[in-house]
Amino acid sequence: MAAWEAEKDRTVCVTGAGGYLASWLVKLLLSRHYTVHATLRNPDDEKYVHLKKLDKAAENLKLFKADLLDYNSISAAIRGCDGVFHVASPVPSGSVPNPEARPFSIVELVEPAVKGTLNVLKACSEANVKRVVAVSSLAAVVMSPNLPEGEIIDEKCWSDGEYCKATNIWYCYSKTVAEREALQYAKETGLDVLTVCPSYVFGPMLQHDANASSLILIKLLKEGCEETENKFYNTVDVRDVAEALLLVYGRPEAEGRYICSPHVTTTKDMVETLRKNYANYKYPKRLIEVKDQSRWNISSEKLERLGWRYRPVEETLVDSVESYKQAGILD
Repeated sequence: MAAWEAEKDRTVCVTGAGGYLASWLVKLLLSRHYTVHATLRNPDDEKYVHLKKLDKAAENLKLFKADLLDYNSISAAIRGCDGVFHVASPVPSGSVPNPEARPFSIVELVEPAVKGTLNVLKACSEANVKRVVAVSSLAAVVMSPNLPEGEIIDEKCWSDGEYCKATNIWYCYSKTVAEREALQYAKETGLDVLTVCPSYVFGPMLQHDANASSLILIKLLKEGCEETENKFYNTVDVRDVAEALLLVYGRPEAEGRYICSPHVTTTKDMVETLRKNYANYKYPKRLIEVKDQSRWNISSEKLERLGWRYRPVEETLVDSVESYKQAGILD
């Protein structure tokens, strides 16, 4: 296995680089003196200006106009790279209709996740990339009626694709199929592919538009609703996910899947922590207990054995609010 930290191995590609997690990964890579090829749908779009302002971006960040479903554009961005971080994938902010009944949903969700991933991997093979780290999701791990009750959920567990289809959970379906396809491609071709499965990703934003998980916190802070459900959330800080991605990329012994989900919290816990630090926001007046909701015993031990460390939930929540304030989202 190559020495991943060698100077000649410092050019990497990040797909979907303008997104919430990918932006933090780009920032981290630049801080570690990597040259980064960043793929964006439209590099001239003002919503990506935050990338151009990152430290060392002027010298070491190269923006590429690319679409996951356009192989040639992806191939051009990956050419010359030693490693690839495949982060791009659509994340719905609400319920997604049945893609088999609504063709546009296939284009928006399933097709980019599955076909887009295969395009990236084929381009990596063509470019002789040494290692690929693909971002999957806990959604590809836990969505199954056959999970062992009360047992630890680790990398051996998989969401049931047919169950996801039958219950119209299309995001979970797309992530599950895409990750399985990626690992199968690696097995068949010998391409070195790792996958990382984060849970709900919270933390400060670098971009100006709120992402799907940030909207959960913003709703708790702004809406002042009469009542909301007291749900369980498996969570991780966005900065810790970025560190996890770079960690597995740089460790020669890393292999297979890695769950990235250190915390379990509740709506009640989050409201209490937020209220303690920010008393003047419009929090829900009443929390409703949810019957029969799943509380999974998720293990990130495999990732921790590589040396991964993570922040406490309170630090994540406070830093999130500070970034929302700076972006003017809470005004």
